Amino acid sequence: MTDTMTKREYRAAVRADRDGSGPTLEERPAARFPGATGAFQLLGEVLVIGLLITIASLPVVTLPAALAAGIRHVRRFIAAEHAPIAGFWRDVLRGSLGGAVIGLVALVAVGVLLLDIDLARSGFLPGGIVIEVIGWAGLAAVGLGILLAAGAWTPETGWRTAVRGIPAAVRDDVVGTAFVVATAGFVVVVTWMLPPLFIAAIGCAALAVVAVPQRTRRTR
Repeated sequence: MTDTMTKREYRAAVRADRDGSGPTLEERPAARFPGATGAFQLLGEVLVIGLLITIASLPVVTLPAALAAGIRHVRRFIAAEHAPIAGFWRDVLRGSLGGAVIGLVALVAVGVLLLDIDLARSGFLPGGIVIEVIGWAGLAAVGLGILLAAGAWTPETGWRTAVRGIPAAVRDDVVGTAFVVATAGFVVVVTWMLPPLFIAAIGCAALAVVAVPQRTRRTR
């Protein structure tokens, strides 16, 4: 503590140094994602945002808007920006109209694909194995599309731009796309095993959508 620094200022500087929000007390660069330096704090925030996404997506068709709002909240949190819960609900409201359309289309697509898979397994259709594989691939594509669109949505650009950007996002980062598909599969499997785990799984999915593009930038 310097002579010109009060005890209160020093304690505030120590907290800023520990959580990475800077400035640092020692000669080292500030953390790239200062909000993510505390593991337990990050875990708690992921669980909270998972709960909020779950509540906001109870009508099912609102899942894209809820997920987009959750992803934006996670981005603000790991950047150590002001991330109030009220901001999450504002994003849900702003993305609800277009998000509901996407949610409805996705719901219909999932229903059709599940029906195809069920028929393929029944033996009534020729080439059942091929149809079942196509069905599962279609479900993976739906999950991928929802996650990528939700990750790209902003109130300024809207859902149309987010959806149009999906092909480019897949083309530019094939490995990252595989990670996102695995994330969607993780949410489905965990929820199938124990439905209440959806809260934690969807929160982890929001974090994954934020983390995967950052991984791409680090490896370039």
